[in-house]
Amino acid sequence: MLRDTRVEINLSHIRENMMKIRHALPETVKLMAVVKADGYGHGDVASAQMAKQAGADLLAVAYLNEALRLRANGIEMPILILTPINPQEVMFALEHQFMLTVTSASWFEEMRAYKHCSTVNKLQVHVKMDTGLGRIGIQSKEEWDELVPWLQAEDVIVDGFYTHFATAGKADTSFLRQQHARFIEMMEWSKASGLKVNSYHCAGSAAALRFPELGMDMVRIGAAMFGFYPEQLVDTVKLKPALSLRSNIMQVKLLHKGECIGYDNSYRADEDQWIGTVPIGYADGWSQSMRGTEMLVQGERTPIVGKICMDQLMVRLHGPCELGTEVTLIGSQGDDQITFAELAAHLGSVSQEISTSISPRVTRIYKNEGRYDGYETITNHH
Repeated sequence: MLRDTRVEINLSHIRENMMKIRHALPETVKLMAVVKADGYGHGDVASAQMAKQAGADLLAVAYLNEALRLRANGIEMPILILTPINPQEVMFALEHQFMLTVTSASWFEEMRAYKHCSTVNKLQVHVKMDTGLGRIGIQSKEEWDELVPWLQAEDVIVDGFYTHFATAGKADTSFLRQQHARFIEMMEWSKASGLKVNSYHCAGSAAALRFPELGMDMVRIGAAMFGFYPEQLVDTVKLKPALSLRSNIMQVKLLHKGECIGYDNSYRADEDQWIGTVPIGYADGWSQSMRGTEMLVQGERTPIVGKICMDQLMVRLHGPCELGTEVTLIGSQGDDQITFAELAAHLGSVSQEISTSISPRVTRIYKNEGRYDGYETITNHH
């Protein structure tokens, strides 16, 4: 290991989370594991392998390059790409049998110029409907009617028809119910067209856990796979976070009352105190917005003081510490723990923003059922 700062990923927690979710679903509901953004920062290939072991039926990623990376690493499960690809890249999708998200007739019109007539593989698509999130998807009946003739082509399989909820993690369910009603209406458009659609799906992690009745033919589990879910709103399963972030103190100094540390003299001591320097900074994904949060040193909470630097940060210790003392930024130490939810609340964000922000220069170490899995990634794990 070339750095003291490392991410520890417990693969058995990923597998167990997915198994719990799988068991909470009706047997007829398919389980899609979403491993985009390098498995939410946990490693896409390892996460896909755990999902398969837990009984997932298929995978999803955001972009074509993510899907190609999974194939290059031996992942043979069906893969849905959630963001429409460029029409000129259609042959990649056909060659590797990826399922594509489509949102417009114009995409098909342009794609036809790039699809080789000689290919025998049919184009598998999932039609994305926008019911209120306002991101991507078909909103109107007119857009749908324009798309239908393209979907009826002999070389096209409509594998799915789906939407995504905007407020599934909120206590107030009124907008979710509004989106669901809109989706039911749009499903009627689909059925009236006479198209054969293999699966209808609307529920991501939070919706699937809170409202099993919204499972339809399939659910998409991303955040919950890694232990991120609205715990206070879910009483059906208890999921475990899979990722911990740790480092070691590299320097200890006594700061006297009135002395300053950090860029722009950003911290001034109001009394004599011990300061530890930890080799992690904003280039590792621990942004300056984390100033004011705490980490665990010898089982006690210690606050970050001064501006966070590119490669290091400083903490106010309870007393002198030996060099090399372990620091926990995310995870358990002693009788306390720093949670993703706590840090996300400080940022006004979500847990998965933090996990995906941890940069590739932080070493990833994988454990399986408490044992080291036999490999680690020292630098960029892509």
